[in-house]
Amino acid sequence: MDNQKILILDFGGQYNQLIARRVRECNVYCEVKPHDMSLEEIKAFDPIGIIFTGGPNSVYAESSPHPAKGIYELGVPILGICYGCQLLSHELGGLVTAAQDDSAREYGKTSTWFDTSCTLFRDLPQESITWMSHGDYMAKVPQGFRLVAHSKACPTVGICDEKRRFYGVQFHPEVNHTQYGSQMLRNFLYNICHARGDWTMADYKRRAIESIRSKVGGGKVLLALSGGVDSSVAAALLAEAVGSQLTCVFVDHGLMRKDEGDEVEQAFSRWDINFVRCSEEQRFLKALAGVTEPEQKRKIIGEEFIRVFEQEGKKIGSVDYLVQGTIYPDVIESGKGEAAVIKSHHNVGGLPDFVDFKEIIEPLRMLFKDEVRQLGRELGLPEYLVMRQPFPGPGLGIRIIGEITKEKLDMLRDADFIFRQEIARAGLEPMLSQYFAALTNMRSVGVMGDGRSYDYAIALRAVETSDFMTADWARIPYEVLDRISVRIVNEVRGVNRVLYDVTSKPPATIEFE
Repeated sequence: MDNQKILILDFGGQYNQLIARRVRECNVYCEVKPHDMSLEEIKAFDPIGIIFTGGPNSVYAESSPHPAKGIYELGVPILGICYGCQLLSHELGGLVTAAQDDSAREYGKTSTWFDTSCTLFRDLPQESITWMSHGDYMAKVPQGFRLVAHSKACPTVGICDEKRRFYGVQFHPEVNHTQYGSQMLRNFLYNICHARGDWTMADYKRRAIESIRSKVGGGKVLLALSGGVDSSVAAALLAEAVGSQLTCVFVDHGLMRKDEGDEVEQAFSRWDINFVRCSEEQRFLKALAGVTEPEQKRKIIGEEFIRVFEQEGKKIGSVDYLVQGTIYPDVIESGKGEAAVIKSHHNVGGLPDFVDFKEIIEPLRMLFKDEVRQLGRELGLPEYLVMRQPFPGPGLGIRIIGEITKEKLDMLRDADFIFRQEIARAGLEPMLSQYFAALTNMRSVGVMGDGRSYDYAIALRAVETSDFMTADWARIPYEVLDRISVRIVNEVRGVNRVLYDVTSKPPATIEFE
């Protein structure tokens, strides 16, 4: 890849992937890497700029994470955010201490004043709102740095050494609560790092097709097609790259939404591709029998997927490559190296150790969801496919808490169908990024007719998000929730209670497991 690149070194902050999204929105390519990336690896990455992320540690603590020695001598611009700002100060001769009193600690929306002669704040108002989240304080800034932002409580909110192109801010410019955060990041990228803005989906499409053709040659390709956005875009990309060498295998694992298997088959029957549908409900239910732990569910589903694809590959004969619609959030959340595993995605951390293919191709692996949608448009996919509701590969298997059975799946399918139907009738679909029903393992007493019931509770989940790395719970009108609840309790046998999840991400994930 010959795009200009920004390196984001991860020190464990909760908004780290959001930084990457904001950089990419500015048409500049970036990757998030572990903080302990070696100096040689950093040089090989050849970044035009480096961003140190936030993190939960104190820079003066003995166990706190630090970047490779020599990073400050590379001549590459650096932007430190929150912990990253304190790291710059601490390592270059300043003094960072715990805040001496509560007034020096800042959390949430904060009025902040800027020195707009600093390149980072060029063409911004001299006062605006930023999002703070720090309990440590820069008591002394390093030699060569000057103070360029302050708040009522903290005189050292922003620092810079324009000669070495080092900048630090105690707040988080990547979050929407910081009013001019995107402009600050753009100033860093274009006015300090001198980015060209060469990251576009049209260019990515061209390069990806060239790369796939070069790799595959005359080989046969098998694509794991779920009918979701990611695998659909991957299918369109591979179809354009290798045409008839591609076979799309749709594994109907019995964990799909109501009527979804038939809908997927109908949608892809219009395409000029080899389409194979494998009905494997019994196989997956047998493998999942008695399993309640979510990570184990994901790994079992991942392994069974691969075995079905291997089986189908042998029928086709001499299939060299398996293609998956893995995207960047899947990779990030599955963890790598010392990074925390949030959950193993069945197509990343859930893969078995042995895979009987020459190679796995993941052409969307470095793209965020909104980039995948834009690539789909570049490939000419219809809007209903590009904007389809996200649906996880493990399907309803991770929307049933506890053991998975055919009875529970049918119960959840009916409840989820009612939820989606009423959302559509209320005209709320365009405002919701993702919404679904989940079956809890909680049973409680209820009154059905004149009798006592002891049945399950359905949990409804709906979120609004721009990047799926963070999300806010959706404020669905009470009257709509009321209709949904009444219908589910009356129409779905085995359910006597409906709950609505009002937790954002973080701390929750979007899916239940």
